[in-house]
Amino acid sequence: MPTYNFAAGPATLPRPVLEQVQRELLDYQGSQLSILEISHRSPVFQEIYQQAKERLLQLMGLSADEYTPLFLQGGGTLQFTMVPLNLARDHHRVAYADTGHWSARAIEEAKKLPDLTVDVVTEAGPDFAHIPAVPDLPADTYDYLHITTNNTIMGLAYQDLPQTAVPLVGDLSSNFLGQTYDFSSFDLIYAGAQKNLAPAGVTIVVVKNDYLTEDHGLPSMLNYPALAKKESALNTPPVFQIYFANLVLKWLKEQGGVQAMDELNRQKAGLVYDYLDQSKLFFNRVAPDSRSLTNIPFTTGEADLDQRFIKEAAAAGLVNLKGHRLVGGMRASLYNAMPLAGAVALRDFMHQFEQEI
Repeated sequence: MPTYNFAAGPATLPRPVLEQVQRELLDYQGSQLSILEISHRSPVFQEIYQQAKERLLQLMGLSADEYTPLFLQGGGTLQFTMVPLNLARDHHRVAYADTGHWSARAIEEAKKLPDLTVDVVTEAGPDFAHIPAVPDLPADTYDYLHITTNNTIMGLAYQDLPQTAVPLVGDLSSNFLGQTYDFSSFDLIYAGAQKNLAPAGVTIVVVKNDYLTEDHGLPSMLNYPALAKKESALNTPPVFQIYFANLVLKWLKEQGGVQAMDELNRQKAGLVYDYLDQSKLFFNRVAPDSRSLTNIPFTTGEADLDQRFIKEAAAAGLVNLKGHRLVGGMRASLYNAMPLAGAVALRDFMHQFEQEI
């Protein structure tokens, strides 16, 4: 019986990549060293790092003349602080769209900084059923607008990016490279890798080169220009996670790139949403035009019945379906590495469970 991992993160990873890592773990490409042992300053790792940068930009349709990728530590949570520290330089005023828990966390951290005005310019509302529209923002007032493209807990996602005259910053952690966006619309993108790209321990930042020309004297590890100058290696970078991410980027290209993953993810999500929409037992609260492709929360409305479903699903090989502790219920995370067969198996089990109730 196959096992399908629906965890929200750390999450399922591509099987071919896991198998390659297994083969190479004790002797990386004839070096007689494990990838876990090699120096971050070695030519072996430098080749991996440059490949990862090039593959990432290629998949995103971006040019190295305009954007620089960084492979950092501290998770998306550290970026909640680094982004305003580095980008809020002209107006000392920033705009945020609040669409759920993680955008609220970003707002909370930005508000801790002195001499910075943080405006919540739009909110999803208490039911978190819709992605809210972003109002027109004057270009000469805000240093940036921050959005969270996908809400892992409530299951909301931007289908189209807001049109704005101010620089756009995006937390793409949970649908990074799994949903098509015009990445050139962003001035800065960040994403924790543990959902769609690699094991936990590396955070991707892709920033416009315009922000790397002037060093504002920030502490080095919080300083994008300083980190870019040292190729993300002001301290020892997470070698294994970058190596793993590089293999996943290669795998993504072989699958057809972001557009192909978007199409597959829509197919997977469609199977689950179509069943939820006709079910008499399960339901999802999110409006169809705001639904996430990668994180689908659902519930029966009865806590005991939800727990029974989670337990019986796990026994059937459908694991980690428990919803986030803030909302309960169930949640199916359908990241890039989740095969179509996993979504089919979940739909079929939901039908079987409902028939038995």
